[in-house]
Amino acid sequence: MSDIADGSLAYEGVKRIEWADRGMPVLRQIRERFAAERPLDGVRVAACMHVTTETAGLIRTLQAGGANVALASSNPLSTRDDVAAALAEEFGAQVYARAGIDREGYYGHIHQALETGPDLVLDDGCDLVNTLHTDRQDLLGTVKAGCEQTTTGVIRLHQMVQEGVLRFPVVAVNDTATKHMFDNRYGTGQSTLDGIVRATNTLLAGKTIVIAGFGYCGRGLAERARGLGARVVITEIDPVKALDAALQGFTVQPMAEAAPHGDVFITVTGNRDVVNADHLAVMKDGAILANSGHFDVEIDVRALDAMAVAVHRGVRPQADEFVLADGRRLVLLAEGRLVNLAAAEGHPAAVMDMSFADQALTCAWLATAHESLAPAVHDVPAEIDGQVARLKLASMSVVIDALTPDQEDYLHSWRIGS
Repeated sequence: MSDIADGSLAYEGVKRIEWADRGMPVLRQIRERFAAERPLDGVRVAACMHVTTETAGLIRTLQAGGANVALASSNPLSTRDDVAAALAEEFGAQVYARAGIDREGYYGHIHQALETGPDLVLDDGCDLVNTLHTDRQDLLGTVKAGCEQTTTGVIRLHQMVQEGVLRFPVVAVNDTATKHMFDNRYGTGQSTLDGIVRATNTLLAGKTIVIAGFGYCGRGLAERARGLGARVVITEIDPVKALDAALQGFTVQPMAEAAPHGDVFITVTGNRDVVNADHLAVMKDGAILANSGHFDVEIDVRALDAMAVAVHRGVRPQADEFVLADGRRLVLLAEGRLVNLAAAEGHPAAVMDMSFADQALTCAWLATAHESLAPAVHDVPAEIDGQVARLKLASMSVVIDALTPDQEDYLHSWRIGS
């Protein structure tokens, strides 16, 4: 039994899902193959993911492969009630998701998805896996393996491995080359700026944009912000990434130095308190604060709330204005949650096509491969990553070269000299 906001929204949800599906040719090809081969026949899948039109494409693909799917939302602000209704009413998934639900309801939905007794779990941030290992250890015996979609989640999983508590193998879908390139760099780069512009209607040209973190997400953001005419400042803790940013021509500074000068601040680190009270205390009037890293801890929202003498909620959709004692106003977007999903529509379908293709093929592989995998964090098999890239190139009508037999021999022999 699903828990959704309004089943009558299913028709609108189906239209949106079908529109997104047009931009996901790789996943469509995999869905057709799954329907013929049924690699997930009878497999119970519990997923904690953003309930969006693109996610619906993945859920339908798993169902085509024979899976029984229960879906809980990984972020109440990104949940599309019409998509949840369509998946539950028209496509036969068990869906536990309502837009804007509170923390108690959020975890309640995760528990409901887990009550299905899953064989495989799909996570986006590790909350579902965390709940299994803390509150629902009684269900761990049925779980054979899982997938994790985000950098934040993979970090948490590695911590679980270090402490010796992870009970089943989890594949870091986030760490595939196709996912890093398409999802993190191109997807986050575009959709984050899209969310900021929708929420504020600000002109980015000429602004100073401070980006915390220069991983794949930060690089994509920096490239696109510079393309829109912004001055870009990078803050980093990793010397190699900081050097990379500097050699690409970006200004690199500590956040304490950048804080008084930035017009827009964007966090993409996966860590907490990246923008803290000391930074907030010196920001200029009208500074915009946005997070696209994952959880709502990268910007210290509690400190901001404590510093404010007045808070104007909803000055624009997904924009709250905090007035400080000296009259300065700081604008927080999406409550410090993922701005690209809360204030915009997340990644374009063409981006999620790649990420969810990786996810679908990995699920099919795990259905049998789990028996040979230890309880640890595993990489996606290289052949799956390559297969997804080839399918995407084919959908774009792009043809690449192939090695000749002589070239193959040269690459695999140490006896051939220069």
